[in-house]
Amino acid sequence: MSDVISYYEDVPHCSFCQKTEDQVHKLVTGANVAICDECIALCVDILSEDKLAQSESEAVQLVSPSRMVAFLDRYIVGQNEAKRTLAVAVYNHYKRVNLQLIDQAYADVQRLDALEGSDGDQGMSANSHSTVLGGAGGVEIAKSNVLLLGPTGTGKTYLAQTLARMMNVPFTIADATTLTEAGYVGDDVETVLQRLLNAADGDVVRAERGIVYLDEIDKIARKMGENTSLTRDVSGEGVQQALLKLIEGTVATVPVRGARKQEDQEQVRMNTQGILFICGGAFVGLEDIIRTRLARRGGAVGFHASLENAGSVSQTGVRSVGMSSADMSPADMSAADLMAHVSPADLADFGLLPEFVGRMPVVTALRPLEAADLSAILTRPQNALVKQYQKLFAAEGVELIFTDDALSAVAELAIERGTGARGLRTILEHALEESMYVIPDRDDVERVIIDADVVRGVQSARMVLRGAAGEAGEAGETGESGEERDEGRDEGRDEGRDEGRDEGLVRRGESEEDSVITGEMPLSEIILSDVLTPLEELEAQEAREAQEAREAREEREAGEAREAAARAERAESIESTESAENIESAEHTR
Repeated sequence: MSDVISYYEDVPHCSFCQKTEDQVHKLVTGANVAICDECIALCVDILSEDKLAQSESEAVQLVSPSRMVAFLDRYIVGQNEAKRTLAVAVYNHYKRVNLQLIDQAYADVQRLDALEGSDGDQGMSANSHSTVLGGAGGVEIAKSNVLLLGPTGTGKTYLAQTLARMMNVPFTIADATTLTEAGYVGDDVETVLQRLLNAADGDVVRAERGIVYLDEIDKIARKMGENTSLTRDVSGEGVQQALLKLIEGTVATVPVRGARKQEDQEQVRMNTQGILFICGGAFVGLEDIIRTRLARRGGAVGFHASLENAGSVSQTGVRSVGMSSADMSPADMSAADLMAHVSPADLADFGLLPEFVGRMPVVTALRPLEAADLSAILTRPQNALVKQYQKLFAAEGVELIFTDDALSAVAELAIERGTGARGLRTILEHALEESMYVIPDRDDVERVIIDADVVRGVQSARMVLRGAAGEAGEAGETGESGEERDEGRDEGRDEGRDEGRDEGLVRRGESEEDSVITGEMPLSEIILSDVLTPLEELEAQEAREAQEAREAREEREAGEAREAAARAERAESIESTESAENIESAEHTR
């Protein structure tokens, strides 16, 4: 049998579909391989699907500003204006990041479709994307970084940190005072990105969606007449200049490890377009600059006047918190009210470069915390300090109780020291130090009671010992040692003393706010708060609230149904009675 002879062995054909050059529109040939236009179109479709899927996977899950504020309210007391401003800024920033990802993906799809020369399904998707954006597909949204003004201990850092935790994005805090311009000893600005990369576990894509908080930004303000320092530039202007491109958005070379760049060091390239920069500082003395400007302008200053100020940084970001519409003289305004009227010119006079201020369009001022705010911070947030220490004592089997006057004393001490919320933990540590030293070696203590005298250091904490009902002893009432009291004391006198003390204690039972102070958190809530992510935790809370509302509605509907049934039964009973009377009357008539 003779061999089969093929007359097409030398004819070029597609290596994938085996079609010859005459059977396709175009055939791209290479070294021992070729591909036709139909197979290229199939590859384009596959790549387009991958592009869209990748953009969806890299997008940040958005949370509405109202839900962000609701989440912040669980951890942070007060500062409602700052919460709202920061929530809107974070939401718009990540919406912008997601839009850029989607725009880039659809642009790649359109480019591939153009190369393919077809109007397939992917091309229709790209056209529908432009339709949804209302013809704004080519508009590029600029980045809006945030500047937080306020005294120390008002929650600037914690606000940014809590929002980053909720959004599940990498977060890092950098001290601006340690940054230097090139050529000086210290950290250069790329070190900030290196820390963010470390927070993202080396994932460059996640790091490019992170949040950087630059603390003490007011300390690098341009000042005249300072001596030259080896650890930073002379005026701070060099650091601001170095930060300009980084904050605005650029591609920077970042060392993976090490404090400074080295030639033999591994480096990666990071795009800072998607990184949100939040700068914070106390800006001591800025209120005097604002007062001088307002006084020089003449006339009284009020809420409406601040809105008419043409130099305002951001009417949505800078608000007159607590200001009335009545006229007020700048000399009579408090520092917090003055900070609400800050303008770019004021920040420039303080020492920030106009270019640097222009890259921080969202500005909000945090108000100093009052005693009521500090007392609420101790007990109300989900992660309140009192709850933390009560959990530590609960691990030893001891209940920790704070009286109302103890909480007030802690708040007053923090205000006297000028440390704000940051100093609350120090005060509590000092008040609880002796108890935390003694408790691990004792198993007879049932409760530890902290009052105002304990906070002020006048006496030691009172310890209620375990024992029979009505015979519980106390130790440490007046600074005595932890010996158990004599059992022969009059029982009635001890009970009367205990009842008198308990009148001033905040106990669990009547309201949710009271239970916060005793800190008896159910074990299930403690476990869930340790396992769930912040967004899942918020969704779980919303689900619980929806379930409670649904149960209340069902109970109300059931009650209405029972009332309707009772009314129907009464009506039927009346009708039966009337019918019986009518029958009886008819029979009597006959």
